[in-house]
Amino acid sequence: MPVAFVLINAEVGKIRGILSELRKIDGVVEAYSVAGPHDIVVKLQAEKFERVAESVTQKLHKIGGIKNTVTLFAFE
Repeated sequence: MPVAFVLINAEVGKIRGILSELRKIDGVVEAYSVAGPHDIVVKLQAEKFERVAESVTQKLHKIGGIKNTVTLFAFE
């Protein structure tokens, strides 16, 4: 089953709200706030890579407070 990890940079003070919204999205398996160059890491899973990509472009990007994302598709 295709998996992707999404690294998210959030606006100051928005991390908890973003995590709450992320966890409501179908396909989000895990979501964590993290220390380092990114604020949040999300694990997405779906039947096809196209569905994973749709979750990022059509659902994640609509959440307020997200400044930018980096999507890493896993192959093994």
